[in-house]
Amino acid sequence: MKTPENSNEKFAEFIAKKKFVSENYYPGIADEKMRPILTEKINQVASDFKTVAESDKPNDKKYQEKIGIGLSRFAEIYLDLDTEDRERVCSYFEELMDIVELESSNGQLNKFMYGFDPNEFIKED
Repeated sequence: MKTPENSNEKFAEFIAKKKFVSENYYPGIADEKMRPILTEKINQVASDFKTVAESDKPNDKKYQEKIGIGLSRFAEIYLDLDTEDRERVCSYFEELMDIVELESSNGQLNKFMYGFDPNEFIKED
């Protein structure tokens, strides 16, 4: 896996932007005092991804480990998040995945969002 050349500047842009604000279909964070907490947790994931991207041999598994670590940081406040806020957390993870061209979270985002990975239940005909 090769890190895209402009990933450092994309990480910097991602970390700098204001998060959990009203945009597209997202109404903005339900509880305003949660914004700095959630922003810090998401920015930690961006820093983790940047570390992997700058390492000798970045690969899907290393990024997926960082996704797992990042999602676990939300465990203690998970029940305080409404559905829209959880969806927004997942979309930020997807933005980070796009920066490094990571195709899959290996079901971790689904498990975070829904409590299970729906792909595990797809039956073969």
